[in-house]
Amino acid sequence: MSYLGNAATGVIFPVTVIGWGVSLFFGDGAAAALSVSLGKNETENIHRSVGNSILCSFLGGVLIIFVSYCWGDGLLRLIGATDANLALAHDYGFIIYAMMPLALVQNTLASIIRADGSPKYAMSAMLVGAALNIVGDPVAIFVLDMGIQGAAYATILGQFVSFLICAAYLTRSKTFRISRSSFRWNLTLLKQIMALGTSSLLTQLSIVVITVINNILLVKYGATSAYGADIPLAAFVVIMKLFQIVLNIAIGIAAGAQPIVGYNYGAKRFDRVRELLGLIIKWTALVCLICTVLFEAFPLFFIQMFGADGELYTQFAVQCLRIYLSLILFTCVQKVCAIFLQSIGHAKAAAPLSILRDVLLIVFSIVAPVFWGVTGIFWAAPIADVLAIAATATVMVRLWNQLKEGEGQTATAEQSQSVLQKSHPGVIVTIAREHGSAGKRIGQLVAQKLDIPCYYKEMTALAARESGLAKEFISGINSDENAVMRELYLSASAVQQAVVAQDKAINMIADLGSCVIVGRAADYVLRNRENLTRIFIHAPKSYRVQKVMEMYGDTEQEGKKSIARADAARASYYKSISGREWGDVHQYELSVDSSIGPEKTADLICDYLNRV
Repeated sequence: MSYLGNAATGVIFPVTVIGWGVSLFFGDGAAAALSVSLGKNETENIHRSVGNSILCSFLGGVLIIFVSYCWGDGLLRLIGATDANLALAHDYGFIIYAMMPLALVQNTLASIIRADGSPKYAMSAMLVGAALNIVGDPVAIFVLDMGIQGAAYATILGQFVSFLICAAYLTRSKTFRISRSSFRWNLTLLKQIMALGTSSLLTQLSIVVITVINNILLVKYGATSAYGADIPLAAFVVIMKLFQIVLNIAIGIAAGAQPIVGYNYGAKRFDRVRELLGLIIKWTALVCLICTVLFEAFPLFFIQMFGADGELYTQFAVQCLRIYLSLILFTCVQKVCAIFLQSIGHAKAAAPLSILRDVLLIVFSIVAPVFWGVTGIFWAAPIADVLAIAATATVMVRLWNQLKEGEGQTATAEQSQSVLQKSHPGVIVTIAREHGSAGKRIGQLVAQKLDIPCYYKEMTALAARESGLAKEFISGINSDENAVMRELYLSASAVQQAVVAQDKAINMIADLGSCVIVGRAADYVLRNRENLTRIFIHAPKSYRVQKVMEMYGDTEQEGKKSIARADAARASYYKSISGREWGDVHQYELSVDSSIGPEKTADLICDYLNRV
C-alpha cells in the first residue's frame, strides 16, 4: 500500500479511536462494576449491567455511523484529509464505519469477559481477529487487487470474527446469564457504569484531540515544504502505530500490577509497594530501551513494514521516526507512573500527570513548526517527554521517600479486640447525616434508649480484620481529605477493595441483630433487609456551622468550608457505590431536623420506631 494509503487510514484513525473510547467507556465501566458486585456478593444485577453496556456500545456505534455517513467527506477534510488522499480515505472509511456497532460491542465484551475471570478467552478472541486482519490485508490488497478497500474489508472481517467469539461467551459466562430483560434500560446502573468508565473514555478522547491537531498541522506545514501535505501525514500514521504498540505494552505492565499494588498499599505494606514500583519501572524501561535501540538502528525496516513509496517519503519517514520515538522510554515511564499513582488512590497527582505529556505535546506541536517547519511537529514529542518526565520524577521521588518512611508498618486490625457486640432480633437503624448535625451523637443516644449496639468507627476495625487492609486506610475512603478528583480516587483498585471489605463488615454487623449503624452508606448496603429503618439527619446550615465551631474550634469561615467539603465527600462516596443521590428524602423512612437538639431528636426517632 502506498504512502497515500497510509495517510488515508490516518485520517480515519480519530473516528475509530472515538469508537474505541465509547466501547471502553461502557466496557471498562461494566467490568469495574462487575468486580465490585462480585466482591460484595451482590450478583443479581450483573446481567443488567452487562446488557445495558452492550446496548449502549451498540447504539454508540450506530450514532458514529449516522454522523460519519451524513457528514461524509466534510468530516474527512475536517480531520486532515487532502485532495490527494480524500478518495482513498472515503473508500476506506465508509467500509470501516459499517462495522462500528459490532466492533464496539466486541471491545466492550472483551473487558467484561476479562472481569468475569476469563482473560485468556478475551485475548484469544482479539488475537484471532488480529491474525485474520494481518493475513487478510496482503491477500485482499495484492492477490485480489482490491486496494485500500481490501484493507478495510480485511479489518472488518477480523472485527466480525472477534465479535462472534466474544458473543458466544455469553452462553458460558461464569457469574451472569444474559436474557431479554438484561437489555432493559436501568439508569441507576448506567450512571454507576459510566462513572467507573469515564477515565477510559477521557484517555481515548485525548488521543483523538492529539491526532486531529497533528493531522491538520502536518497538512498545513507539509503543503509548504518539499514533501507536500501527504508524505508527513503518512509518516505520522506509521510512527503513531509503532508508538501505540510500545505504549500499550507498558500500560499493560502497569495495569496488570494494579490490583496487587492497591491491596498492598491499603494494607500499609509499603515495602512491597516500593518493590512493585521498582519492578514496574524496571520492566517498562527494559522493553522501551530494546524498542528504542531497534527504532534508531533499523528505522527503514519498520517504515517498510507498512509500505514505502518513493525515496522522498522514505527519507522523511526515517528521519521523523528517529526523532519522534527517540525518548519513548520517558513517555512510557511517565504514563505507568500515573497509572501507579491511580492504583494507590493518589488522584490529585495521577490525574494531571496522566494528561501532562499530551497537553505539552499539543502545545509544542503548535509552536515548534513555526520555527522548524513540518519536522518541528515531530520534535514536539521529545521536548514534551523531557518536561513531562521531569515533573513526574519530582512527584515519584517524593512518593518513594514517603513509602520508605512508612516501611515496616503493617496493618494492625486489632484482632485481639472484638468489635462485635451481642444483640437480639429486631430493627436495624441506619443513620446518614449532614456534617455538623450531631448525627453520630444522636445515633449513640438512640442505641442507648433501645438498649442495642451502636456502630461507627467499629465498622472500619472489623473491615480491616476481615480484609487485611489498614484500618486508617478504610476509615479515610469517604473523608473530605480527597476533595479533588473524588471520582478518580474512588475508582482506584485499593479504594474499591476497601469498599467491599467495609460492606461485608456492615452485613456481618446486621446479621447479629438489632443495632444502630452511623454513616458508611449502610442504608444502601442493607437496602434489601426487611427489618431496616433508614434515617437522614439534617439541620439548618447556621446550626451546623455553630456545632462545628464548638466541636473542632473552627472559625465561622473554617466551619462553612469544613461542612461543604465533608458533605461533598459523603455525596460522592454514596453516589460512587449506589448511583443514587445522597440526602434524597425519598430514600429514607424518616428525615429529621436535629436543630431541636440531640436528646429531643433521639426521642423523636425512638418514638417513630416504637410506632412502626
